[in-house]
Amino acid sequence: MTSKVSSPTEQADEAVVGEQRKPPGTKDVRRLDRVIIRFAGDSGDGMQLAGDRFTSETASFGNDLSTLPNFPAEIRAPAGTLPGVSSFQLHFADHDILTPGDAPNVLVAMNPAALKANIADVPRGAEIIVNTDEFTKRAMQKVGYAANPLEDGSLDGYNVHPVPLTTMTVEALKEFELSRKEAERSKNMFALGLLSWMYHRPTEGTEKFLRTKFARKPDIAAANLAAFRAGWNFGETTEDFAVSYEVAPASQAFPTGTYRNISGNLALSYGLIAASRQADLPLYLGSYPITPASDILHELSRHKNFGVRTFQAEDEIAGIGAALGAAFGGSLAVTTTSGPGVALKSETIGLAVSLELPLLVIDIQRGGPSTGLPTKTEQADLLQAMYGRNGEAPVPIVAPRTPADCFDAAMEAARIALTYRTPVLLLSDGYLANGSEPWRVPETDELPDLRVQFAQGPNHTLDDGTEVFWPYKRDPATLARPWAVPGTPGLEHRIGGIEKQDGSGNISYDPANHDFMVRTRQAKIDGIDVPDLEVDDPTAGTDTAANTLVLGWGSTYGPITAAVRRLRAAGEHIAQAHLRHLNPFPRNLGAVLGRYDKVVIPEMNLGQLATLVRARYLVDAHSYNQVNGMPFKAEQLAAALKEAIDG
Repeated sequence: MTSKVSSPTEQADEAVVGEQRKPPGTKDVRRLDRVIIRFAGDSGDGMQLAGDRFTSETASFGNDLSTLPNFPAEIRAPAGTLPGVSSFQLHFADHDILTPGDAPNVLVAMNPAALKANIADVPRGAEIIVNTDEFTKRAMQKVGYAANPLEDGSLDGYNVHPVPLTTMTVEALKEFELSRKEAERSKNMFALGLLSWMYHRPTEGTEKFLRTKFARKPDIAAANLAAFRAGWNFGETTEDFAVSYEVAPASQAFPTGTYRNISGNLALSYGLIAASRQADLPLYLGSYPITPASDILHELSRHKNFGVRTFQAEDEIAGIGAALGAAFGGSLAVTTTSGPGVALKSETIGLAVSLELPLLVIDIQRGGPSTGLPTKTEQADLLQAMYGRNGEAPVPIVAPRTPADCFDAAMEAARIALTYRTPVLLLSDGYLANGSEPWRVPETDELPDLRVQFAQGPNHTLDDGTEVFWPYKRDPATLARPWAVPGTPGLEHRIGGIEKQDGSGNISYDPANHDFMVRTRQAKIDGIDVPDLEVDDPTAGTDTAANTLVLGWGSTYGPITAAVRRLRAAGEHIAQAHLRHLNPFPRNLGAVLGRYDKVVIPEMNLGQLATLVRARYLVDAHSYNQVNGMPFKAEQLAAALKEAIDG
């Protein structure tokens, strides 16, 4: 699937693909091919809710979309301050898109802090809707405005719409018996109604959502509905908004099927449930709440009807300990966390390596080190996932590329864990976890068969003819040991962290046996069957073949692909490949790298994949890095890749 590729400035120019004039006395409707909207305000202003509702209605309308929620780590950051600004960016289009967009076409700023924190990202000529009620002298001084930016000419290059959102919301709700403070809380719904009018979004879903959310508080539900409708009516009647916009459904972007909007954490949750059903095993989650992974615990706890058991432990170590116990007992066992939790779980992951039991360790990466940036994104746990255990303790690593792809990545991680009897690390991140996009709901017959055969009886005959069970007698194809459920007669066996004797599983301190077991565990991981790396290179085999390959992993897929599209649209030749399996690497990776003179690896860390690639394949890979807590921008990556091509 192809789409137009352009810079943010060009996007603003090219977005108008047609204009439809309506009869005199009515407003104009302008057709666009894409729009990027950012809601911004205090962390208590409901920007995430407004953005989520706008996203849901956009998904139901049939647009392709990508979102970027961005919020403070504090539960309630200081009101009116720059650190307290919460924003939600949505990019939606009539064709396939890959990122939340580099720069918003529309900024909704609920206060001076929201304006100041976001104005640098807004291109000239963009629309800015400002809640003028919050631009008091004190509020402006709090964020460093010496003069009112709405009056000093600093916003002359933008299409500014000053709207007293707070006052109008309170006025719209005067018939309700609410205090002014309670009424003011609905201003996000007023703003949502206005934006819904501007972009012809459906309203039925939001109205149903509000009735359901506040079903036990009918007065609050009615007030929010009134504010939402008042915002819509304001857009319809005011002279300040003379034009509304239409973005047609992305009818050519999606294969036929049933779609829904889905976030990465929700897709992961559904993938885990689907994997347990396909494996015909109960799903057990042992976890401790941590941002940004907690949503998986919350979601899975709702699905007891699918045989899901969730245990919120007292700490990270207890969470993985319980999960490993569930794996020993015959469950599809999962533990979820972020980078700090992986550090605490490392000894038990090593125990799972020694016991050779299937266990999914899901790391929703965030900025570090230590507590770091809990609500910001980063990909800096790759080397921890690869080597962060004592001794030789190899673990397979899988990484999803988009929010929807988290479903498939969960299925793949489960396949590897169950087939090879090993813990598996799945590396998502905050960008994927909280972002969303359309997802085609798969048919049941499209899902892989993950059923496993538990050990049923003796599997080895001693020299004297006695039939016994050897817990470390391996499948010659996978090197996996048998999975014996406790309580099965005759299959009693010893477990623990001390080295096992090959085959019998007895405690062994024999040097030769330890060497053999270490090498065997490594060979099992090295031998995991993973698909070959696919390369997107339209010029392959031609006289003008690309000499530069951009290699990525995880959530950099969207920005990298968008940047590559821009470069190709400008006539550049560049190849792209993206890794899902990071341990083991695809078997053809070395051959792929050898076909190109230059290899560029963009990462949201200081070059961790580049370090692995250089060490393994002796390739002089160029590392392009960012660790500011935000995903790459396509324009930024395109410039870096162009420099690599020309260098």
